[in-house]
Amino acid sequence: MGSRQQRVMVQPINVIFKYLQQKTRVSLWLYDNTDMRIEGCIIGFDEFMNVTMAEAEEVYIRKEKAGTRNPLGRILLKGDAITCIQPAATS
Repeated sequence: MGSRQQRVMVQPINVIFKYLQQKTRVSLWLYDNTDMRIEGCIIGFDEFMNVTMAEAEEVYIRKEKAGTRNPLGRILLKGDAITCIQPAATS
């Protein structure tokens, strides 16, 4: 009679809303550019997962530019361009 814990699938839109509410700094993987990530705080999004970010930075992760950060400020990313959203690594 072991008790099994049931897992519930959390909708992606709910995870993004949690990041927005908690003002979590996130890292966005881009669909077409695998050499770079975008880091910043989500300040808005819509049902198409278009995301508005504040304090955004390009973070290069490969090749000769690894570790380079380029500040962007406030940006809007189209949902089609986003592959993955995850909390940013604390540095």
